[in-house]
Amino acid sequence: MEKRALGRSGISISPLVLGGNVFGWTADKARSFELLDRFLDAGFETIDSADIYSSWIPGHQGGESETILGEWMKARGVREKVVIITKV
Repeated sequence: MEKRALGRSGISISPLVLGGNVFGWTADKARSFELLDRFLDAGFETIDSADIYSSWIPGHQGGESETILGEWMKARGVREKVVIITKV
């Protein structure tokens, strides 16, 4: 797969980035893991997240997306294979 430079970071990424705003919100943990597995299996590696995702949902505090993403990387042992893009 063709990779593209991520600015001047020295990192090259695939041209498609998976948005993580649904993890822990419209996609529960099991569905999130399935989506992440398929994304990585398809040859992509860059995932967008933010600690504010789902903070507007009653009963959520924000950070659910990043928590699920961290749990998935740990469970699958793929931290070195993915690039995480987040916002602060």
